[in-house]
Amino acid sequence: MSFIEIKDLCYSYSISPSENRMALNHVNLSVEEGEFVAVLGVNGSGKSTLAKHLNAILLPTSGSCCVAGMDTRKPEHLWDVRQTVGMVFQNPDNQIIAAIVEDDVAFGPENLGVPSDEIRSRVDEALKAVGMTEFHGFAPHLLSGGQKQRVAIAGTLAMRTKCLVLDEPTAMLDPVGRKEVLDTVRCLHRESGITVIYITHFMEEAAAAQRVVVMEDGKVVEDGSPKEIFCHVDAMRKRGLDVPLAAEIAWRLRKQGIRLPEDIVTDEELAVALCR
Repeated sequence: MSFIEIKDLCYSYSISPSENRMALNHVNLSVEEGEFVAVLGVNGSGKSTLAKHLNAILLPTSGSCCVAGMDTRKPEHLWDVRQTVGMVFQNPDNQIIAAIVEDDVAFGPENLGVPSDEIRSRVDEALKAVGMTEFHGFAPHLLSGGQKQRVAIAGTLAMRTKCLVLDEPTAMLDPVGRKEVLDTVRCLHRESGITVIYITHFMEEAAAAQRVVVMEDGKVVEDGSPKEIFCHVDAMRKRGLDVPLAAEIAWRLRKQGIRLPEDIVTDEELAVALCR
């Protein structure tokens, strides 16, 4: 079994006493341990609903969601699932609850009953991992948006999570903050082997993943490498989605008769192809 195994997952909620809306419609998805998967889709496609199933914030209406062999529907697995999968949301202000950075990072382990000495060690390790050690004694309101989001990530790491689910973590950040967060996540994935599920509207961020999943109307409609997904510019546009700027420019140049590879995704790949 894969690290995350979603089978025939459906989720519906009530929009009136007599009507339900299906937010997830028979989703099947497997994610291996250590993978970095980006999830794309327009608003209402089911991305956030899917993310909330991964640490049992929501439970399936039908079908199943298993994390590290644990069925999220079983109450006895609830806390183990939530320790295994850490969630980071759009607005870090909604996740930071303490007056001091290190106290916020310690909040999760304290609630798990972790001994004080180990909490200190976990907090230090987590802040170091996200490059925020020097800010350990700061008040969170003095930090930038990107720094706050890195503190939120540290809070999940301190709980010894094996999987990080980020639901549009850079949506409220400026370009500098977005780069800080993405660089942090890529470093954690590369150096710690943590499994990453990264929901985003920014195509350049998705291009940094190993794999891209596209959702539409509560279903998984595309699943492949960034090159496989982003080379189909027309198909992405029809789904209401963009592609990385380099892929867009290469596509336009090919339409003008300039011979370029079909799998250009990054600025560097475009530059090299044009120089040739």
